[in-house]
This record gives sequence, C-alpha cells and structure tokens, in this order.
Amino acid sequence: MKATPLVLRTTDVDFEARFQQRLHWSADTDAAIEQRVAEILADVRARGDVAVIEYTQRFDGLQVEAMAGLELTQTELKSAFDGLPELQREALQAAAARVRRYHEAQKRASGESWSYRDEDGTLLGQKVTPLDRVGIYVPGGKAAYPSSVLMNAIPAHVAGVGEIIMVVPTPRGERNALVLAAAYVAGVTRAFTVGGAQAVAALAYGTATVSKVDKITGPGNAYVASAKKHVFGTVGIDMIAGPSEILVLADGSTPPDWVAMDLFSQAEHDELAQSILLCPDAAYIEAVQASIDRMLPEMPRAEIIAKSLNGRGALILTRSMEEACAISNRIAPEHLEVSSSEPMRWEPLLRHAGAIFLGAYTSESLGDYCAGPNHVLPTSGTARFSSPLGVYDFQKRSSLIEVSQVGAQTLGRIASVLAHGEGLQAHARAAELRLAP
Repeated sequence: MKATPLVLRTTDVDFEARFQQRLHWSADTDAAIEQRVAEILADVRARGDVAVIEYTQRFDGLQVEAMAGLELTQTELKSAFDGLPELQREALQAAAARVRRYHEAQKRASGESWSYRDEDGTLLGQKVTPLDRVGIYVPGGKAAYPSSVLMNAIPAHVAGVGEIIMVVPTPRGERNALVLAAAYVAGVTRAFTVGGAQAVAALAYGTATVSKVDKITGPGNAYVASAKKHVFGTVGIDMIAGPSEILVLADGSTPPDWVAMDLFSQAEHDELAQSILLCPDAAYIEAVQASIDRMLPEMPRAEIIAKSLNGRGALILTRSMEEACAISNRIAPEHLEVSSSEPMRWEPLLRHAGAIFLGAYTSESLGDYCAGPNHVLPTSGTARFSSPLGVYDFQKRSSLIEVSQVGAQTLGRIASVLAHGEGLQAHARAAELRLAP
C-alpha cells in the first residue's frame, strides 16, 4: 500500500488551480439523509420517548421497553470510573484538570459581567449568564471518544451551566467505560445511551424523559450533522464540522518521521481528512515522503491513512516560510503546527487557524487529549470567522442600561431626532416624555 500525497510547487504555472482542487470539499448532505433525518425529527417531536425507543431499537439494537433502560445513573458513571485501570484513571483526571484550568482562565479573561457609569450617572454594561441546560453529543459505535466528553462538558461546567445532558450511542449495548468515566469526571448531570438524529431531536424538542436543552454541541456522523442543522434556531449549536485537518509549516529542522506521523494523526480519522505540509526545503519534503513510505505499513489504520493522503493530502514546496504562512492563512486549517526552530518568529504572521501548535515538540495529538485548550475546532476554512469551542459558547450576554434623569435629557433629544427620521413617532414620544419641560 502506498501513500503519495500530491506534490505541488508554488512556482508551478498551474499551482493555483491544482491547489484549489485539492482543498475542495463539499459539505452538502445526501438528499436521502436529509429526508430521513427530517422524518426522524418530526416523529420524535410528535411521539417523544416512544419514537426515541423505537429508533434506538432499530438502529442500535438495544431492546428496552422504557427510557429508564437508556439512562445511565450517576452510580453507573462512577462505577465505570472506579473500574478503570489506575493508569487510565490518572490520565483521565490529569487531562480533565488541565482542560478545566484552561477554561477557568478563559472565563476570567472574557466571561465576566462588567459595567461603567457615564459622567451624568448613566450605567452601561453587560451581564454574562450561563445557559440553563445543554446537550452534548458524544460519538459511539466504531470508536469511543472520552476526550470529546471532557472537551464539551468541562467548559459548560466551568461556565456555570445548570444541567449537562450527554447522549452517546451504544450499538448492541457496547458501553465504553472510559466514556462513562469521563462523564463522571467532567460533571455530566444526566446521560442517555441514545445516538443519531433521534438523540438530537430529543435534546432539541424535549420528551417526557429528556429535558429540552438550550444548545447542542459535539460531533457526529452525517445524520447527526444534518439533524443539528435542522434544529438550529430551536436550539443553538456549536458548528457543523467537516473532516479533520492538519497543516504543518516546517522549516526542515524537525525530524521528518515526526512530521510524517503528525500528518498520519489526522489522516487516520477519515478518508476525507486532510493533511498538508508547507515547506521551503525540497530535500526535506522528499525526506518526509520517505518517512511516509517507511512507516505507513506499520500503522493499524494504514488503509484509511493512504486513502486520505492520496485523495486530499499535499506536500507543497514554497518559496519561503513567509509564503508558507500566507498560504496557511488562505487555508485557515483546523490544526496548524509550526514545526520550526523559531516558532515565535512565524506566529505573528498566522491569522487564521482553529489551534496553533508552536514548536517541534508540540504535536497536535497533545491538543486532542490533554494540553488544555479545547479540541472542538472550526474546519473547512471556517477558522476565518469561527473560534474553538469554549466557555463563551455556554454563556450569553445581556446588555445593561440604566439612564439617569440627567442622561435622559441628552439621549432623549438624540433618540427623538433619529426616531422621527425613521417615521417611528411612538419611539420619539417615549423619549420626549422624559425630557424636562
């Protein structure tokens, strides 16, 4: 099996066309999936728990008669944690502590209420309050993701969300102890072994058993992504995530095996995942390709990695590191590694990325599990206008305005003029009535 990412040179006449072709990815959902999801959402909205149970029986093979059979108790979550090997318990707690510490710092920096008074005594400010209830979707089935539990539940918990409801599919009743233990460590309030569009519908609309939430976060398959799009507006959502991405900016100083494995780390997620290397050193690019050739056969997910690199991977020779940074900003990748002996030299040039990993020792995988910052990141170029999941996603802001009698004299006259200009006389009169005679 061979993995041969497309080799491009920015000096090539056809570079731009081939570059854009390699970046292209369509987020359009299959029409049949859209139709099926719409039917499931409508059914759960109409029949609630009964529909959720039926779909869970059909899709996950769980034979239960009532929703009580799909809810995980806090005792079960704690039992899962207590039953883990000591090494896993310690790793889970250490990762959770780092994620919590980072998001607590994030809350202090940007998540507090504030106000000030004008010279005339008018108070202006902002009141920051947490959401009442959120739902987190945790993928299950082919793989288990305890890290997703930490990254979604902990910032919600730090933000002060009153209730965190986790849904996780457990096909054929296969429960992953690490996922349940992570829910216990992260402070999940309630948990249900339900997945797919029916889980999103239960969270968005509420059932007799599952309380309606204010926002749904967390990744899922095409059915989950489609369902989140459908319910947006009824509830908030975090994002519609595309395939995983990594872009490595390399100056040739990092061992090529390290960079090749970092490219593998995203390629192994999905055949549509994208791994790109930008480097001004042609010999280094050849060395990375040699590392890919040598190490690929050793990887358990070699087939997926090869398809990903062959279909969407690229090794791009640039004129300089400055040009590499400029191209990176155009791509706006989910994960951006600056694999350089001088990472801080290039960091000021980088404007668009979900997360920036500085220096050769900062592998993207550390960010996925335990560095502290959130691993739920914008994909498909949306880092140009979107941010990682954080405390701020579980808070809302209300403006505070208290106008003094003195302030009403000035503001009232301004508002009156503008309101009359818009033809809204009641607006103008409301302001004018407060003016001193």
